[in-house]
Amino acid sequence: MKHITCIEDLRQLHKRRVPKAFFDYADRGSYTEDTLRANHDDLQQIKFRQRILVDVSKRDLSTTILGEPAKMPLILAPVGLLGMQHGDGEIHACRAAQAAGIPFTQSTMSICSIEDIAAAVDKPFWFQLYVMKDRGFVKALIERVIAAKCSALFLTVDLPVNGQRHIDQKNGLSVPPRLTAKTVLDVMMRPTWAWRILNGKRKTFANIDGHLPGFGGTTLAEWTQSQFDQTVSWKDVEWIRSIFPGKLVLKGILDPDDAREALKTGADGIVVSNHGGRQLDGAPSTISALPKVADAIGGQKEILFDSGVRTGQDMFRALALGANACMIGRPFLYGLGAGGEAGVAKVIDILKRELDTTMVLTGIDDVKKIDRNAIAGWPEFANS
Repeated sequence: MKHITCIEDLRQLHKRRVPKAFFDYADRGSYTEDTLRANHDDLQQIKFRQRILVDVSKRDLSTTILGEPAKMPLILAPVGLLGMQHGDGEIHACRAAQAAGIPFTQSTMSICSIEDIAAAVDKPFWFQLYVMKDRGFVKALIERVIAAKCSALFLTVDLPVNGQRHIDQKNGLSVPPRLTAKTVLDVMMRPTWAWRILNGKRKTFANIDGHLPGFGGTTLAEWTQSQFDQTVSWKDVEWIRSIFPGKLVLKGILDPDDAREALKTGADGIVVSNHGGRQLDGAPSTISALPKVADAIGGQKEILFDSGVRTGQDMFRALALGANACMIGRPFLYGLGAGGEAGVAKVIDILKRELDTTMVLTGIDDVKKIDRNAIAGWPEFANS
C-alpha cells in the first residue's frame, strides 16, 4: 500500500487481483455508459476558487451525518457482492470505515449477512433495502435490521427493474461463479483471491439465502428481474416509514419534483444518485442534478451525494453545490479488491488527504463552511 498514491492505482491493482466478472461488475455501467462517464466528466468542469494568505493551520473535517458524528463527510455506500471482491468483504469494509470514524452501509445483496457483520464489528452500521415482491420477506428483513441496531435505513428507489449492463450479461455474472472453462482459468490465475473466498463465511447472498428462491441456473440479472418489484410506489415508502424507527433515507433521487415529494414521506434525507451510471443510461450526472435538488429541498432534509466521486476534490465540489456528505462505491471496492481492509483504509485516507489539501488551497478551515462561494468556474448546470 505504501506506493499507492491515488484511487486509480488501487483500481489497477484490483483489476489484476480479482476475476474479470467481479471487477467488471464493480467498474462498469449500463448500456453505452454515457451516464457513467458524465458522472466523472461533469465533476471535472467545476473549478475551484483559489484563495491565498488565509490562516488555515487549524482545520476541521469533522461533521455530523444523519445526526451521528463523523470524522469526515464520507460514507461507504451500499454495494452488492463485496464478499466476491474479497472474502468476508463486507466485514473488512465495515471495520475500515469504523476505524476511520465514518459510516458503512450494508447492501441487501451482500454476501455476508446482517448478523455476520454485527457479530464482527464494534458499532452499529447502516443498511440499504431493496423492495422485493414478497413484502413479508421485506418486513422480516427490516426486523433483522432493527435487531442489529442499525440506526439508518437507505431505501433504494431507482431499481424497479435492472438496467441492462452489457458487460455483466457477456460475463454471465452469477454468485457463486459458474464453473466454465473460462471462469475456472480466470480463478486459477488468481489463487490468493480464490483462497480468501473459499475461507470466507459465505459464498452466496446470505441476507436472502433460504428466504427467496435461489439462483439455480440463472444469472444475477435474471434473478433480480424475477424478484424486484415494479409496483413499488410512494405508499411503500410510507409503509416502511411506519415500521422502521430509525433514520430513513431515499436513495436514487435526481429530479426536483421527486425531491419535493420525498419531503412528504417522513424520510429524514435523500441521496442524489443515479446508481453509479448502472441504471438509466442517459440520465443526468449526479453533480448536474444536485444544485436543483438542493434548492428544491431547501435545507429541510439532509442531502447525500453519490455516483462519480473519485477524489477528495470531487467531495469538495459536491459539498459546495449542496451536499451534506458524500457516498463512495467504486473507490472503496477498488481498495477492497486490491488489499482487503487495508485497501479500504487506504482509500479513505487518500480521500481525506485530498479533501484537506483542497480546503487549504481554497482558504477554508472547516468542512462545514464549504459552499458555492468556494467555486470559481460554474458550468451551465450549476446555475440553478
